[in-house]
Amino acid sequence: MKFLIVCACMLVIAFANEEANVLRSEQEVEPDRFNYVLELDNGVLLEQQGRLEGDDVWKVDGSFKFISPEGEEVGWSYNADDNGFHPDPNSKWIHPIPEHILKSIEYIKNHPSQE
Repeated sequence: MKFLIVCACMLVIAFANEEANVLRSEQEVEPDRFNYVLELDNGVLLEQQGRLEGDDVWKVDGSFKFISPEGEEVGWSYNADDNGFHPDPNSKWIHPIPEHILKSIEYIKNHPSQE
């Protein structure tokens, strides 16, 4: 969980072209759940919610958006759990995935390893 928050904060810093002012910052932390929102005046918005399931498994849902240098609003949603980080494939990414990569992924899905 801490790793995701640190990564999100690093992205905010990386994409900040100028000093940004905080419009909204909300944090709610309990032993079994948390909620975090950060909105800046340069179009950056981070939202993340997490809940403890069982004794040691955190389920986290979040989203991130910013304004690209070209002026486009870009962002994505994700979730994370004990199986890793899972970006929402329907989110708008900074750059479209190249067609040859999409074809490779489809091939791999249709031809699983024989191991």
